[in-house]
Amino acid sequence: VTIERLKDGTIQVSFSAVPGRIPFAIMMRALGVLTDRDIVYAVSLDPDVQTELLPSLEQASSITTQEDALDFIGNRVAIGQKRDVRIKRAEQVVDKYFLPHLGTSPEDRKKKAFYLAAAVSKVIELYLGRRQPDDKDHYANKRLKLAGVLLASLFRVAFKSFVKDLTYQLEKSKARGRKLTLNALVRPDIVTERIRHALATGNWVGGRTGVSQLLDRTNWLSMLSHLRRVISSLARGQPNFEARDLHGTQWGRMCPFETPEGPNSGLVKNLALMAQISVGINDRIVEKTLYELGVEPVEEVISKISEGTADADIYLKYSKIFLNGRLIGYYHDGKELAEKIRERRRNGEISDEVNVAHIKTDTINEVYVNCDEGRVRRPLIVVKDGKPLVTEEDVRKLNEGIMAFDDLVKQGKIEYLDAEEEENAYIALNPEDLTHQHTHLEIWPSAILGITASIIPYPEHNQSPRNTYQSAMAKQALGLYAANYQLRTDSRAHLLHYPQKPLVQTRTLDIIGYDERPAGANAVMAIMSFSGYNMEDAIIMNKSSVERGMYRSTFFRLYSTEEVKYPGGQEDVITVPEPGVRGYKGAEYYRLLEDNGIVPPEVEVKGGDVLIGKVSPPRFLQEFKELAPEQAKRDTSIVVRHGESGIVDLVLVTETSEGNKLVKVRVRDNRIPEIGDKFATRHGQKGVIGMLFTQADMPYTVKGVVPDIILNPHALPSRMTLGQIMEAIAGKYAALSGKFVDATPFYSKPIEELQKELLKYGYLPDGTEVVYDGRTGQKVKGRILFGIVYYQKLHHMVSDKMHARARGPVQILTRQPTEGRAREGGLRFGEMERDCLIGYGAAMLIKDRLLENSDKTTIYVCEQCGYIGWYDRNRNRYVCPIHGDKTTLYPVTVSYAFKLLLQELMSMVIAPRLVLGNKVNLQEGGGSE
Repeated sequence: VTIERLKDGTIQVSFSAVPGRIPFAIMMRALGVLTDRDIVYAVSLDPDVQTELLPSLEQASSITTQEDALDFIGNRVAIGQKRDVRIKRAEQVVDKYFLPHLGTSPEDRKKKAFYLAAAVSKVIELYLGRRQPDDKDHYANKRLKLAGVLLASLFRVAFKSFVKDLTYQLEKSKARGRKLTLNALVRPDIVTERIRHALATGNWVGGRTGVSQLLDRTNWLSMLSHLRRVISSLARGQPNFEARDLHGTQWGRMCPFETPEGPNSGLVKNLALMAQISVGINDRIVEKTLYELGVEPVEEVISKISEGTADADIYLKYSKIFLNGRLIGYYHDGKELAEKIRERRRNGEISDEVNVAHIKTDTINEVYVNCDEGRVRRPLIVVKDGKPLVTEEDVRKLNEGIMAFDDLVKQGKIEYLDAEEEENAYIALNPEDLTHQHTHLEIWPSAILGITASIIPYPEHNQSPRNTYQSAMAKQALGLYAANYQLRTDSRAHLLHYPQKPLVQTRTLDIIGYDERPAGANAVMAIMSFSGYNMEDAIIMNKSSVERGMYRSTFFRLYSTEEVKYPGGQEDVITVPEPGVRGYKGAEYYRLLEDNGIVPPEVEVKGGDVLIGKVSPPRFLQEFKELAPEQAKRDTSIVVRHGESGIVDLVLVTETSEGNKLVKVRVRDNRIPEIGDKFATRHGQKGVIGMLFTQADMPYTVKGVVPDIILNPHALPSRMTLGQIMEAIAGKYAALSGKFVDATPFYSKPIEELQKELLKYGYLPDGTEVVYDGRTGQKVKGRILFGIVYYQKLHHMVSDKMHARARGPVQILTRQPTEGRAREGGLRFGEMERDCLIGYGAAMLIKDRLLENSDKTTIYVCEQCGYIGWYDRNRNRYVCPIHGDKTTLYPVTVSYAFKLLLQELMSMVIAPRLVLGNKVNLQEGGGSE
């Protein structure tokens, strides 16, 4: 619904079901508020606001009854119909499409009228400068849609189409005089299919895409993070800077770090650790409670003022009471009402889903009560007289399991606040900051972070974007993604063989279960420039450590197929294909199959090898009637992907829900770290392996400690990831003392204390040591920082990306090599590369790349007109489209894309002609110029 104040002072209302604008007074009369006085008092009791309504009332002076007002709307939606029809149609539109969330029956019209009047009041107050425009990025003005709400909207549409179909089937059966049977009339698959299709594709009603997604199971964290993701519906292509920025109301609700880079930055967010989304309760119960507390209903107030039994000036000083954005009445003291509601909530008399805020300025005095779904709320400790209600005894009971967190909420010691109520709260960060003015205390300031940002040690010592980068990379780290991975048949999965708990921890790790399912390992890291193979973010890794099993992982890929049954009795057969079958690959590709057509477990396979032999019937039966039955069949075997290899890990033979035979084959591939594999610390410092050196060639300390990873010192100054240096020192202390170090943001153990402890163990407090070069035995100048840092192996491995080709498949349209590793494609020699060769004048190389090894083709051109000829099969020669066989056609070597261009120009009625120059003998090489 749109409400506008035009230049002439009139207020206009528009909504989607009715074309054009409707004058506000006419809309109010259509909703049953008839007299000018009632309309004016419904909008506001303030004389200044009422004065602004005069132009609108004058505009609608000719329409005084509800029928006339409905007829005015009916003229827009039922043009040319009789008055009765117009009024009936207008009633339907007003009930069904105007503010339908307030109800769709005629009884709800008054409710809609007061809602509209309150909105108009705000528009006028904005015009008069009494209130600021609403902040659309404030979380009080936002609602999140959860799975239930989204599925409800999908089901509504699906059920409507089901009812429509049911009506059609009834009419059809009646028209044909058939007996009405339930089976024939009801087609439940309409609902099923609609919901299934939406869940499978992610395309939802209302044109939304990507609503349902496949759960990301790279590791434990990525799964948890995916479940807590919040996606904005704003268009990615527009700047929308305000929407992407951090808003004050996101504190404790949305993670300030976890957001993607690129177009989705700031639009895709993640819930903070303690954020909770309201599920909503019935507002009628809350409305009843408000009236019990002494709120005077808006209708009663207006009728009292209209009848003259009450003075408008008295009610002007009252607070307006809004329930879920709808004006329901007036109360003499808004602050008192808000306190009463909070008291009832804390005593458990009303639901803890209810939130209340009293907004009072010089010109505004309003109480907002919310109990709807989708509000992001966060828990806070209630403070009374400068003391938190949660005591040491409560904490002890929580630790011992005598009491649960929910019990504290029920007792009113902890309460969930939405963004609106938080405007009334004065929150202390720490208990020592409390004063008598404070209303609440943060439970744990570190809970402002989301799940992935919470695993970063010392994040407050890093430059902010580094934490954002790590939040993305934590979801790509390999670890133990599921404890039952041997029983699962995921389409692709990675498993780190020796995951470790981080030595430098945050308290969140234990809460989210990261210690049970880690994704990384502790590595001895040295920060130095060594051999030059670790420049530009590359890292040098200890080859001996890798051979001992460090960062070794397994990649699982699933291949599956089923015996599909086709109409007409045809079906697929899983077997070893016969040599006569169309598309037969050659005996060496089927060598691993057993008699049942399936590869056995623990067999080594490489790209192109057949895992499941399968023969399918022809696609189009008519074409192959004359062929023998064996020749008509086609080979649709499942083969190992090009460029991949491994060992068959699991073979599963089962049935689908339709009773078809289903075969799944899981192939595992051992992945040992090699040059080009990507690793990252928990501080956004990512790099690929630049070189692997044996332990003998690596630098070593006086005590004989050899690093697992050498990081270039240039990775640190500009990126300001101080947290990583602190982690190295803390990790060193943890390894020496045998204790985990707490590096929780804002609450970590001071690094100075750890440095003093290092001194006791005989190490320098800055973590540096004297180092000797393993290759020469000479002492390295200066001291080198040695420490323990948690490194993550990411799923970007060189064996998944390595790709080359000589000859291979080409595109059908352009006859140029295909693109991409999956299609055995070539590497594109693009315009910029071509320009380089032109700059060098390397003509032969240009011709070799862009013609000989791409889409070289020969076309025949007419000597007289320069048109491309065509081949006449009957005469066994090329003929010109204009001169026929009365001319000579010469072969010309061109790029196939150029031939395509000529033909596309012809399709646009442009006649390109090729002028033949010096003719060269083809046997000597080359065509006509």
